[in-house]
Parts: sequence; C-alpha cells; structure tokens
Amino acid sequence: MQFHLKEFYYGKRVFVTGHTGFKGAWLCRMLSNAGAQVTGYSLEPPTDPSLFGIASIGQDIHSVIGDVRDYSFLKKTFAQAKPEIVLHLAAQPIVREGYKRPAYTYETNIMGTVNILECVRENTCVKSFLNVTTDKVYRNREWVWGYRENEELDGADPYSNSKSCSELVTHSYKDSFFSDGVVAVSTARAGNVIGGGDFASDRILPDCVRSAIKGTNIIVRNPCSIRPYQHVLEPLYAYLMIAGMQYQDGKYAGYYNVGPDDGDCFQTGTLVDLFIKYWGGVETGIRWVKKEDHGPHEANFLKLDCSKLKATFGWKPRWKLDKAVEKVVEWSKCWLEGGDVKSCMDQEIEEFLSA
Repeated sequence: MQFHLKEFYYGKRVFVTGHTGFKGAWLCRMLSNAGAQVTGYSLEPPTDPSLFGIASIGQDIHSVIGDVRDYSFLKKTFAQAKPEIVLHLAAQPIVREGYKRPAYTYETNIMGTVNILECVRENTCVKSFLNVTTDKVYRNREWVWGYRENEELDGADPYSNSKSCSELVTHSYKDSFFSDGVVAVSTARAGNVIGGGDFASDRILPDCVRSAIKGTNIIVRNPCSIRPYQHVLEPLYAYLMIAGMQYQDGKYAGYYNVGPDDGDCFQTGTLVDLFIKYWGGVETGIRWVKKEDHGPHEANFLKLDCSKLKATFGWKPRWKLDKAVEKVVEWSKCWLEGGDVKSCMDQEIEEFLSA
C-alpha cells in the first residue's frame, strides 16, 4: 500500500497541538512542505534554543500560543481553524519532569486530551483525529519480546501513567461519541525518537551534542538500558499516514505501535558510541562515562511489536539507527556552523520520503 503524503495533504486543514516542541516542529515542516494549511496550538517552545525558533517554523503556519488546559481558548482557536484533521501531540513529555511536577503532568496529559476531544466532538468539520502517546503506556514487565496493542495499559511513573490515561480517554470518546464512524479516531504509541534540533534535558542525544560542544565527557546514567530508538521522521510519517488513511476510510482507525525493527533496539551505551563515531571519532577526545545519579526508576528494557502497522499499511522503517544518528550529527553541525537549518530539514525530509 502506497501513501503519497504530498498528494493527500495538499490543501488540507490540519490542527496540530504541541507544534512548538521538537516533534511538533518537524511535523509542521513536513506538512508545510506538503502544502497543508496548518494551525498550531501550543505553549511557548519548551527549550531555549528551540528547533521551532531556529528554523522559523512559525513563518509557514498559523501559530497560536496557548495551553491545552485552557479549554475556552482552545475551543475558540479550534472553531476558527475548522480543521479536517487533528494531530494531538501536546504533552508534558519527560519522565523525570513527571516526578517533579506530577499534578501538572496529569493535568496536561489527561485533561489536555479531554479538551481537544471535546473540540473534535463539537465541530463537525473534523474527519480524522490522532492522539500521539508513547511506548511507555504499557505495563512494563521487562519482557524480551515487544508489546502488542492489545496488552495492558498501566504506565508506572506519573508521565507514563498519564499517557496511559490519555489512551483510555481516547478509547472512551471513540466508543461514546464517534462510534458512528463520522470521525475516525486512532492513537499511535511511538518509541524513543532522535533527530536534529532536540534540545530537551534528560535525553541522551541532546546530552551528547551538548557535551561535544563543551568538550566534556558524556554522562550516561544507564548504558545497558535497551530502547527502541528511531529517527523522528519515522513516527511522524507514520502519524501522517494513519491520519490520512483513516480520513479516506474509517476501517483504518485503531491503535498502533510505531517503532524500529528489533535490530535497532540498542543499548544506550551503543547509541552513544555511534554518536561519537559520526561526530569525529575518539580522536576528537569525546568519551562517555557511566555515572548513576540515583534518580527515579526508569525501565531497563522496553520494546514494541509493530506487526499491526506493517500488516495494515505495508509500512516499514526507512532508516536504520546508524543513519539516524548520522543525520542528528549532520543537522547539529549545520546549526553550529551557522548554516541554513531549515534547508537542512527539507533535505532530510526529501531524502527520507525518497528512501
């Protein structure tokens, strides 16, 4: 099955929550390149610097700064945009931040989902809704095999648990208000993403870039932890594909895992080794060291079974982890050298879609 992103999204009215974040900025650039009419609704960029600011993403879309917890303003913005497709990415996305600010995390990730679904329920223009969650929604038993979409949802920490609840809220709205199929509703559970322009704290590749710039050792808390790493364009393309396909035929609505093949479920230490390789090798003086900080619990092993996405759409990952890390370094050096980061993004997107 072939999904032509540019052909489908050209002229479509798309509402994106969380558009100022790392994934949101890349998503908006993909949609802009496809000719979509994008309205973004989000808080100010969560980091300084931010990809949203560096690449001037706001110039190409209608960008609205707002909080998904503010239902009144969200409702007004939504009604003005009259979207056909809604992609919900707004969230408090960091595990450790969830421990520090649990109430805020629950408010944003649960009530934010309720609020956007209320907007969908009250506006007949919407035909397709996708809630982006996480691989951490599952009750993690540290199994060696990947979780499937029908497994128990019960994230342990506040972030993971709030995203599990966001899933359940979406399921309830789907069954209670959208069972007639007029609005196609799906969720997508993605693994760890990497890509140029991620400046978040407590994420391994941004930590690598910061250390390389400073010339300091890269601190790795859990070098043996295994994660399903993938380039950010992998899940974003999958989100757009799911939203587009269910727009055309509601039979595609459902719950989907989005992750790499087994060969790209790497130990964190191995991922950092790849980064060092593409940054210039050990001769640059870059090293990583293990340093436990006795922080809150994080899973040691987490993997997704993406058979459903593959069987339903004929989807498969396009870039291996080696290529993904190379692209992170390529973008980072373009930025550091004062290059045209938006053009760099466009080249990456075009190369990815052509793969």
